[in-house]
Order: sequence, then C-alpha cells, then structure tokens
Amino acid sequence: MKISNETKIGALTAIGITVLILGFSFLRGDDIFSGSNKFYAVYSKVDGLTISKPILVNGFQIGRISKMTLHNDGRTLVELSVDRQYKVPSNTVAKLESTDLLGSKAIVFDYGNSNTFAQDGDILQANIQGSLTESLQPIQKKAEDLVSKLDSSLASINKILNPNFQKNVDRSFASIANSLQTLEGTTKKIDALVSTQTTHINGILANTETVTSNLKTSSERLTGITTNFEKVSSDVANSNIKQTLENANKAMADLQATISKINTSNGSLGLLLNDKQMYNNLKDASDNLNKLLIDFKANPKRYVSFSVFGGGKK
Repeated sequence: MKISNETKIGALTAIGITVLILGFSFLRGDDIFSGSNKFYAVYSKVDGLTISKPILVNGFQIGRISKMTLHNDGRTLVELSVDRQYKVPSNTVAKLESTDLLGSKAIVFDYGNSNTFAQDGDILQANIQGSLTESLQPIQKKAEDLVSKLDSSLASINKILNPNFQKNVDRSFASIANSLQTLEGTTKKIDALVSTQTTHINGILANTETVTSNLKTSSERLTGITTNFEKVSSDVANSNIKQTLENANKAMADLQATISKINTSNGSLGLLLNDKQMYNNLKDASDNLNKLLIDFKANPKRYVSFSVFGGGKK
C-alpha cells in the first residue's frame, strides 16, 4: 500500500503538535506519564520562583511546581506536584530556598517526624529562607568597611611620607619645645611669688582659723537657743490650752446669752434699755427732783423749821 505524501505530512504534523503540547506541559510542571500528588503551600513572597522549578529533598528531586496563584491579600498559593512513590510526612515544611548566587529558587522539603503522611490536596507548612546573596550581605558590608579603613590608612601613610608633612612635624616639635620652656619660666615666677607672699598666706590661714573658731562658738550658742526653743515648745504643748480655749468659748457664750436677754427686754436692764415709757418716767422724775432741789435752795423755810428754845413749828 502506497502512502501519499499528504498523509505523511499530516502524520508528521500531528506528531509534532503532540510533542509540542507534551513538551510545553512538561516544562509547565504537569505530570504526563506518571501520577502525582498535589500539595499546596502559601508564601508571602516568591522572588525567583517560577513554574516547573524543582522540589528537592536533601538535593534529590521528587517533583515540580505545577501552578502558582496570587491571592487578593498579596500572598501566593503554590501547587506542588510530587511523585506518588514518595511519601511526605504531614508535618513537613516546604521551604523556599535559593539554589545559587543568581537568585534561582526551589522548594526544599524538610521532612517532619510524623507517622502520618500528607494526602493529596493537603496544605503544607511554608517557610522562606534568605538567599545566598542576602546571607553574604553582612560579610560584604564588613569587607567594604575594611577596604575604607585601609584606604584611610594608606592616605595617612602617604601624608607622613610627604616632605611637607615632615616639615610641619618639625615645626610642631619646635613649638612644643618653646611651650615647655615658657611653662618652665612661668613655674619659676609662681614659685618666687609664693615664697614672697608666704607671710600673707600664713596671715590669711590664721584669720581663717579664727573665723572657724567663731563659727564653732556661734554654733554652740545656736544649739542652746534651739534647745530653749524646743523647751518652750514642749511647755506650750504640755499646757492645758484646750481647757483654756473651752473656758473662753463658754464665757463668750454666756456673754452672748446675756446680751441676747438684754436685747429681748428680759430683766431690769433690758427693760431699762428697751422700754421707752420707763425712760420717760425716769426723765420726769429727774426733772421733778431737779425742780425740788431748786425750790429747796430758794425757800428752805418751807421744808425745815428751827427753834433755839424748842418752841415754834416743827
């Protein structure tokens, strides 16, 4: 049977399309010829992680990443396709780790010690481990600081080897020598001044001692005054001030009651002060008495009669 060229071309085209689809599915992480379990893990960031990246256990590949989905909260759900012949403990941690210095990532399973195994569709614990570049950043920073300090040291050495710097150093030492010589002269002047003023200094010290003695005497007097004040305070505290105040309050209350009675016309004194008629009667009596005295002085015979011999009117 002769096969036409068109049939051959069609068959080759179909085979090519099939191989292309299978290759694309393989690169995308889909299992084609063998079954697999689907596990899931959620990561906050997936820098460098793409579909078809390997899933490793101690460096051995047991599966691939088959799908990645972004949630509304910014986290990423990663679908992990693992060959069914490999059993994964339920407490396994799926770590997102860097595999090289370029930042390529892979999922590394850190097997747990559970006796139960994860089932198809289970969500595994997720963890993110820093990349090698991030781990080397502290070392890089220290190296940069070391290089910077080394540059500063080399610059200082160059300045020291500079002839102009040497001249400046010589000038500095000369200035220091002159300063020391001047300080020595000043010290000698101070010694001479102290030796000439020794008498005055002794007098000042004697006066200071006298003042200290006077302060001591004054302190003793102040102590006596303080003692007397404390004694007076103690006597005042021990005296019966409360009873005295109570007696004074009682006397004031009695006086107030008396004044109240006077104001209310109770008793003779109240009537005398508040009864107007009694006041008028007393005034009339005083006027009559005054008139009687005037008449008595003017006409004494009306009231008194004298007889030398006992006769006459009585």
